[in-house]
Amino acid sequence: MEASLNPELTNLSLEQLRLRRSAKWRYYDEDVLPAWVAEMDFPLAAPVKIALAEAVELDDTGYGYPDPLGLAAAFADFAKARLGWEVDPAGVGSIPDVVNGLTSVLRLISKPGDRVIINTPVYHPFFGIIEELGCELAEVPLVDGELDVDAIDAEFRRGAVAIILCSPHNPMGTLPTEAQLGALAACAAANGAWVLSDEIHWPLTLPGARHVPFLSVSPEARERGIAFVSASKAFNLAGLCCAQTVTASERAAELIAKLPFAAAHAGHLGLLATVAAYRDGAPWLDDVIAVLDHNRALLADLLAAKLPEVAYAPPRAGYLAWLDLRPLDLGEDPSEALLERGRVALNAGPTFGPQGRGFARLNIGTSPALVEEAVKRIGEAVGR
Repeated sequence: MEASLNPELTNLSLEQLRLRRSAKWRYYDEDVLPAWVAEMDFPLAAPVKIALAEAVELDDTGYGYPDPLGLAAAFADFAKARLGWEVDPAGVGSIPDVVNGLTSVLRLISKPGDRVIINTPVYHPFFGIIEELGCELAEVPLVDGELDVDAIDAEFRRGAVAIILCSPHNPMGTLPTEAQLGALAACAAANGAWVLSDEIHWPLTLPGARHVPFLSVSPEARERGIAFVSASKAFNLAGLCCAQTVTASERAAELIAKLPFAAAHAGHLGLLATVAAYRDGAPWLDDVIAVLDHNRALLADLLAAKLPEVAYAPPRAGYLAWLDLRPLDLGEDPSEALLERGRVALNAGPTFGPQGRGFARLNIGTSPALVEEAVKRIGEAVGR
């Protein structure tokens, strides 16, 4: 299978990767294999490189101006081609990043003391957003990776003003069903609450799975929902600060129109790169998905052979693997022992919520060889 993968994405040099200056490659000492923060190791898509190189050649590094670049139309075409999702370009806006956008929108719809729902274990910045705004955290844990819609409904009836939905889910890589999303939309509408749907990983939905955009499921979803999307994860553009909001109702559009200036403007290079990715990056993205599909199966095989106690459900979207390391007796935060003994850096499970105790998140957005090296180092950390 590996022979059919794009060699530009699989023949990665660790020596070359260590020349990068992003957080992934500079946070830890050079003898540590970084397999943590959510950025991939693959070379950029050629259309993105060309767009960025042209901008530098033209000294074109000023302020972003999305409309003439066709960002909204580019995203709408991309969503239609990849998902069959019909998006009105008039409902697409630019923001610096998804966390910034979530924070700014939640500030508009909540006041200190309001309850906001998250589904733990979940992307750790969500905790910080809620704390920053003085809101009260309402944890509704996933059940076997699935939304507990009845428990979410109970929180809405207790007065929760919003849910930050993570779909596809980070760190578990699961995808809610259309029925679950429809039920969620109905609950939110019945209680006058909002669904803020972080769908940043959807372009990396893997073979055999289907991503359902929240705004596509019902009129209630369009009335009470806002989607937050970006090319940053799928095309590895996080450092360029460009994401999008998507609305499909007058109510939601009016809310986005109230965002302050700084919260509604993306970086210029990010806009250029994003338009290039959406317009011309599909072949590269298909190759990336093939590598990720290979790597998730490879990880399962490696763990079964070397660390059979470790529980792992291959992600259905994205490049993040959620590992249950509790049988290895490494404590509440196994990443500490793995770093110290194995010189491999994973994300600490407890940062994703109490359900993350004994877990760690492993990034497989890299070459098969480096996935093997990560498992080898985990094994060495526990004497295997």
